[in-house]
Amino acid sequence: MFKTFGQHYLVEYIGCEADRIAFVGPVREALLRAAEESRATILETFFHQFEPKGVSGMLFIAESHFSIHTWPEDGYAAFDVLTCGRMEPEKAVESLRKSLGARDVRCRVVSRGYGPEGGSA
Repeated sequence: MFKTFGQHYLVEYIGCEADRIAFVGPVREALLRAAEESRATILETFFHQFEPKGVSGMLFIAESHFSIHTWPEDGYAAFDVLTCGRMEPEKAVESLRKSLGARDVRCRVVSRGYGPEGGSA
C-alpha cells in the first residue's frame, strides 16, 4: 500500500512575457494572487532578484510550499507547489499562467509518500 502525504505539482510555463518574470515585484504579486486563488494559507515569503534579471521566490504555506524560478531571457518559469492540505493547486497553476502571460503550460503531478507503488527504495 502506498501512503500518500501530498501532491507535488511540477509546472513549466513556456513563452512567458519577459517583463512579467524579470523582476521581483510582478512575480511576487503573481505568486501571492495564485496562493489566494487556490485558498492556500501563507505563512512566510522570500524572494531573490538576480542581476540583471530573473527571480527565485518561495511561499511557505500551512499546506506546504510554492516555489518559482524564472528565466526571462528564455520566457520560461518553473513553478512547483507541494500540498498536503485542502487547497486547490490547479487554481494556482491557472492563475500563474494568466499572470505570467505563458503561451504553453506543462504540468506533472507526483504523489508524495512511500510504499511499493511509489517506487521508493
